[in-house]
Amino acid sequence: MTQPQQPRLLDRARQSMRLRHFSLKTEKSYVYYIRDFILFHQKRHPSEMGVNEIRAYLAHLATERQVAASTQNVALSALLFLYNQVLEIELPYIDNIERANRLKHLSVVFTRIEFKQVLNRLDGMNHLIVSLLYGSGMRLMEGLRLRMKDLDFEYR
Repeated sequence: MTQPQQPRLLDRARQSMRLRHFSLKTEKSYVYYIRDFILFHQKRHPSEMGVNEIRAYLAHLATERQVAASTQNVALSALLFLYNQVLEIELPYIDNIERANRLKHLSVVFTRIEFKQVLNRLDGMNHLIVSLLYGSGMRLMEGLRLRMKDLDFEYR
């Protein structure tokens, strides 16, 4: 009798993320960077690789692809998750990583007058959602996922 085949690496990673209640966006990002890491190293299995290969991949992201620093951090987190949680391989501290340049940008904030001009051009549901986002500081997806039962109109 043959033993059941073990799930593929990316399926094991997905299953591990779902057990830990990762968001779908995080899951997709992590799977993307795990797959990209494997492809970057000519489809070698991650258990055959280690810190040097991770360092080389992160340097590739920073120099060749010129990704943002936050993107490089997501890739690093995905690989650390893969090794620690999925493969259960304890990696030593990874130093001397070539870091992506962190862009300095000023956040854009509407003045009250500008916000009122935008709000005056909206009506109905769009007006309500934009008002809630501005007034409460919610993120876009939080506002879009709101349900009527989440709102307390009496409390305002």
